[in-house]
Amino acid sequence: MARTGTGRTGGASGTRAVKGARRPEVRLPALEPYMGGELEPDGDYDGVELRDLDLAGQDGGGARFMDCALRGCALDETRLRHTRFLDSVLTGIRGVGTDLAEATLRDVELVDARLGGTQLYGAVLERVVIRGGKIDYLNLRQARLRDVVFEACVLVEPDFGGARLERVEFVDCALKSADLTAATLTDVDLRGATELGIAGGVDRLSGAVISPAQLLDLAPVLAGELGIRVEG
Repeated sequence: MARTGTGRTGGASGTRAVKGARRPEVRLPALEPYMGGELEPDGDYDGVELRDLDLAGQDGGGARFMDCALRGCALDETRLRHTRFLDSVLTGIRGVGTDLAEATLRDVELVDARLGGTQLYGAVLERVVIRGGKIDYLNLRQARLRDVVFEACVLVEPDFGGARLERVEFVDCALKSADLTAATLTDVDLRGATELGIAGGVDRLSGAVISPAQLLDLAPVLAGELGIRVEG
């Protein structure tokens, strides 16, 4: 189940309130430890816990994880394309080059991840919380994000090119050199970002809300986009 976000006002009187993201409420059943060896393409995993496993280089493409927990697993170059994670928790996972292209994450909590070069292009994220940890070079090109919260995490050069973001919040999150080229934003709340760096696509910020301080920080980028010369 997911609870409805409270939403926050956009500032001045009469401004439409920003619709808050609906967060997942994952309640896992009693889990069985996973004893099945390597992941299998199109596998079906239900109510299991994968703890401290080295899944590097394995192929679980097209698999379904339902009511599962992955804790402390290594996912270097793990192939999880088209995989579905439903009502699941991923805690302390780590890896470089994890392939989650065109995957589905619905009602998922991703906590304290340490990832680099993760491929999530074309993926669907719905009611997802990404809390803590650090993710470098996250590829979310052409992805669809709805009711997603990035909280207390660090995103280094995330690529949202061509993605659609709806009811997405950044809370105590550092967003470094984000690429929003050709992205579509609706009810995206950036005010809680502790750092907001836009490397491309600043013209796509329509549909987002930022704070006055962030506006000042982005002023040079916005001026450059509009062709305005600022001289002292």
